[in-house]
Amino acid sequence: MAADPIEGALRGHRVETVEGGYRLRVGLTGGLAVTVDNDFRLTGPHEVEHFYPGLTMAPAGGLAALVGALVTAVRVSPAGSLEMDFDTGRTLAVPPEPGPGGPAVAWRVSGPGGALFTSVPGGYLSG
Repeated sequence: MAADPIEGALRGHRVETVEGGYRLRVGLTGGLAVTVDNDFRLTGPHEVEHFYPGLTMAPAGGLAALVGALVTAVRVSPAGSLEMDFDTGRTLAVPPEPGPGGPAVAWRVSGPGGALFTSVPGGYLSG
């Protein structure tokens, strides 16, 4: 069975940067970036951290520790949520776009040439 295209694009890349503010931006090797506009959580072996970019946030704790981590798996649920697993035992989980009043796009993946994947209700679109 072939890997999901988004997993094929992201798996095996290392985290180079983690930036906060009104959105999360995870810069990966190869010029890839995962941008999150929705609230999200980061689970680890012994903790769960919740983040709310709409309130501005600074990468701290396990999120800051992602720099250097390797992406080992990526999943998008039928509803459009994104989960990224790292070799550190952490998982970044972004729920799908919540509807009226929430961000128009919960998450997106871009590369040097522009958009690659964008979340939509029911999954994601390839760029």
